[in-house]
Amino acid sequence: MTAEIQAWLPELLRALRPNQVTQSPSVLDTHSHDESYHTPHRPDAVVFPESTLDVVRIMEVSAKYGVPVVPFGVGSALEGHVVPVKGGITIDTMRMNKILDIRPDDFLVKVEPGVTRVQLNDALRKYGLFFPVDPGANASLGGMAATNASGTTTVRYGAMRDNVRSLTVVLADGSVIQTASLAAKSSSGYNLTGLFVGSEGTLGVFTEVWLKLVGIPEYTVAGRAIFGSVADAVKASTAMVGSGLSLSRVELVSDVYIETFNRIEGTDFAVKPTLFLEFGGTRGSVESSIAMASEIAEDEGCVGWTAVDDPADRARLWTVRHEAAHTFMKQFPGYGHMATDVCVPLSELPDAVHHAMELLREHGVHGGIIGHVGDGNFHLSLAVRRDNEDDMTRASAVNSELVKHAISVGGTCTGEHGVGLGKRKYQALEHGKALDVMRAIKAALDPDDRLNPGKLVDA
Repeated sequence: MTAEIQAWLPELLRALRPNQVTQSPSVLDTHSHDESYHTPHRPDAVVFPESTLDVVRIMEVSAKYGVPVVPFGVGSALEGHVVPVKGGITIDTMRMNKILDIRPDDFLVKVEPGVTRVQLNDALRKYGLFFPVDPGANASLGGMAATNASGTTTVRYGAMRDNVRSLTVVLADGSVIQTASLAAKSSSGYNLTGLFVGSEGTLGVFTEVWLKLVGIPEYTVAGRAIFGSVADAVKASTAMVGSGLSLSRVELVSDVYIETFNRIEGTDFAVKPTLFLEFGGTRGSVESSIAMASEIAEDEGCVGWTAVDDPADRARLWTVRHEAAHTFMKQFPGYGHMATDVCVPLSELPDAVHHAMELLREHGVHGGIIGHVGDGNFHLSLAVRRDNEDDMTRASAVNSELVKHAISVGGTCTGEHGVGLGKRKYQALEHGKALDVMRAIKAALDPDDRLNPGKLVDA
């Protein structure tokens, strides 16, 4: 233990209970990485706060001794957000996992940051309500707010920034703020909630999150549309979104994923680019939407159409999409997963996806296309060996060219995964002078750069 750690660790132990602070090597290792390909780095200690007051005490120790602090949810991030590159304290929110207040008449719920998406929706079901943002992983809601997560349902319900009403935040100096009232709208002051959502732990630590809820649809149908090419599938998805259908999800899975899924899982899905769809609403609106969607798909070259409403059948139909990335990686033992994450205007999506396919061929990288094409966000899953310089060079070239193309047509380097470590180098290209404004905000709220240093807006 270094002299620097010996200075602050005893004070941290006095501020909390002994079982809330650990330097166990196995726990440090668990908190040294997320699910990305980025190099792990251990924190010096991991703490498990159980209240806002605990977080205040941690931040006071951090401020007194200049110790870096990194918030940690469940570690499912994909861009190195929680890697403590400068050591210090990792704040694991797993014990802050209570649902504090359900207000069904206001369509609101207050949760602690360690509550997971599935945990919340299980509790809401009896009220006929649910929280709609679905990133796929059973992520913590604090982590989802920190990264402005979105996912399969964004085409209808938006991202986290659209679904967080207010936040309780502990700032770098230990002070506590509430970012907004609970009113459905306000013209009072700056939009602090929108600022903190997506700040990736660089501006403060979330301890309470007020979320907006929606009603569970009366009738839900899942659909699968099979196409001869990715281009046809993308054109169909764009046309469906533009037709005002009752769509909750529009997902693309390329034939590479489906072939792998069949081989590993023993299924027999058609090995062609496929749109996975979900429709929700009243029975009449859903049936009308399905009829129109099938016509649009046929016009764009659909060669197979399936629609099911039984919950078990819907779950089976969606299995390929939900398990696609993990199944794809099973065929590359020892490889890391690099997931690209660009988002472009819908009018640019067909060309962007074609460009992505050409990049895979040009650079000879193991990869496949998948994504939330209903909102212009798509991913390449790239299999890379972290310790192989050639692998990393070729995969990085694909990622870089993909991002630069997306930005050149008015898109972004990250539609949902966030910036973390992996996308910092593209921030100046995407934001220009606006990046200076972001850095000024960071400097005002965290002048000593203790909150998740080395991320997001750092050069």
